[in-house]
Amino acid sequence: MTEAAPKKEPRRKFQAIRGTRDLLPPDTALWNHVEETAHSVFSTFGFGEIRPPVFEPTELFARAVGGETDIVSKEMYTFAASPESESDESSNETISLRPEATASICRAYIEHNMQQLPQPVKLYCMGPMFRRERPQKGRYRQFYQIDAEVLETVRPDASKDAAKELTKDAIVDAEVIEMVMTIFDRLKLPGAQLEINSIGHAAENCRRGYVEKLRTELLKIKDKLGTDSQRRIETNPLRVLDSKLEHEQPIIATLPKIADHLCDDCKTHYAAVKRELELRGVFYKENWRLVRGLDYYMRTTFEITAQGLGSQNAVCGGGRYDGLVELLGGPPTKGIGFAIGEDRLILSLQEAGRSSLVRRGGPLVYVAWMCANAYAAAVHATKDLRAVGVRVELPPVEQKLGKALERADKLGAHYALILGDNEVAEGKWTLKTLADGTQQKFTETQLLDFLKKL
Repeated sequence: MTEAAPKKEPRRKFQAIRGTRDLLPPDTALWNHVEETAHSVFSTFGFGEIRPPVFEPTELFARAVGGETDIVSKEMYTFAASPESESDESSNETISLRPEATASICRAYIEHNMQQLPQPVKLYCMGPMFRRERPQKGRYRQFYQIDAEVLETVRPDASKDAAKELTKDAIVDAEVIEMVMTIFDRLKLPGAQLEINSIGHAAENCRRGYVEKLRTELLKIKDKLGTDSQRRIETNPLRVLDSKLEHEQPIIATLPKIADHLCDDCKTHYAAVKRELELRGVFYKENWRLVRGLDYYMRTTFEITAQGLGSQNAVCGGGRYDGLVELLGGPPTKGIGFAIGEDRLILSLQEAGRSSLVRRGGPLVYVAWMCANAYAAAVHATKDLRAVGVRVELPPVEQKLGKALERADKLGAHYALILGDNEVAEGKWTLKTLADGTQQKFTETQLLDFLKKL
């Protein structure tokens, strides 16, 4: 009796981890368009690109984002530092995948002594961020951000004219907001709405006093609020204003507004920001509920929403954070920045049909060569066309004309360059427009000139 062959275990079908996904063509053409647009706008505003690592010491984010926040306490991907490093091993340090970019940019500013550079320093970065939160539409565990920061170390000999400094800061804030709105304008983002607010600064006669008044009023209505809002009354009353629970909205609408409790300097600064935005033709809406929960945030806060995203419709958030660099061990430094949620931005553009208006990555010209004599000419033509920036697809095997045209159409080519015995003998190449079937004959030079003009 022969023994039965052992059963083969079925091979595992690998899939992307939950909360992540592959970005595939043709969608990546839209991603590239968004990033190229951002690169271009940043350049015109004098920003330079920085590429920080995707993981940092956990303590960096705990200080910058807040150790008690959900991001740090629940959502970061954290693991032990490599034992190859003695300093890591001896300190039992942990490292985390970055949940945002501002902390990394501020760390780099300190580490590389950028305070010695001409001030302010304007930096931007693009790339993946990581948070272990519940995946949903437009929100992933590996997501992408476009981030920009303006940092300026306060010199000992800086102007003592407070009014002048407030105006200067307001101009910087307005220009940063103008820049991000320029990106969205270039992308033709539908329904982009800018909302702004001032949250004052951490002084008794300003935000600190407002927070205590807000806490007092919230305690009076505590039993009408949800669990999260009740917890935030003690930990961070400002975060109650962020609530999206429907039954809490009319209650929150009756709470004191921070604009009524700003100190004179913060009122002056806020008025200057609005004046500067109007000067630049940037339309805005004031939203008194737009706040930030950490103490180093101050004065200007802003958010930009877009269409097609449902209730979670924010595509960009930003604000001024004059105390963060110092909190991370650097010198007293002013800062303002923003982060664009690229995943949500792409989704909004797709919902609006903007994908179809972006140039695809497919070939513009399909080279249909149909005899051995034509192959060398096809290779030569392909090289010359690519050299002037034309997208070309050169098939590796000879094809009959009908099959070649069918293939060109499937690939989304605009033209088929037909090369056969006649074309090689005449020295004139046939260019067929696939949309209407018309054909023209060109010499090589004429063909290059014609396609370059497109």
